Amino acid sequence: MTSDDGLYRGDAASPPPPQYAPVGPAPGYAPPAGWGPPPGWGPPPGYGPPPGYGPPPGSPLPGYGYQRPTNTLAILALVMAFVFAPAGLVLGIVARRQIRETGEEGDGLALTGIIVGGIVCGFVVLAIVGWFVAVASLAGASFGP
Repeated sequence: MTSDDGLYRGDAASPPPPQYAPVGPAPGYAPPAGWGPPPGWGPPPGYGPPPGYGPPPGSPLPGYGYQRPTNTLAILALVMAFVFAPAGLVLGIVARRQIRETGEEGDGLALTGIIVGGIVCGFVVLAIVGWFVAVASLAGASFGP
């Protein structure tokens, strides 16, 4: 008896992986005529991986560094320009000032919020003035003979 008779030596060796038949048509059988891509079709040798491989969309590309964040007020300015136009106009102005100081992204969003908010506010002012003119003209009109 040796000194290591009772020691655990691990599991037994695993069997080799099964050998599979090569993929393709069975020997003696050829694909039908006209089957498959035409000769010379496909990417040229060494072309690279197909589209869709690489970093996920929106992630900074390797070697391009940090991406500046978008100013939150600029996003709110654009949203509020459609919801409550005066707030969109004011938020857009404040956001553009902040963007000039901090260097954040979103200047176009803030400018769009200012333009849309200004146009909507202008239409509302014109509608109110038109309504007052209509009421004043009806109040001054005589309806009797």
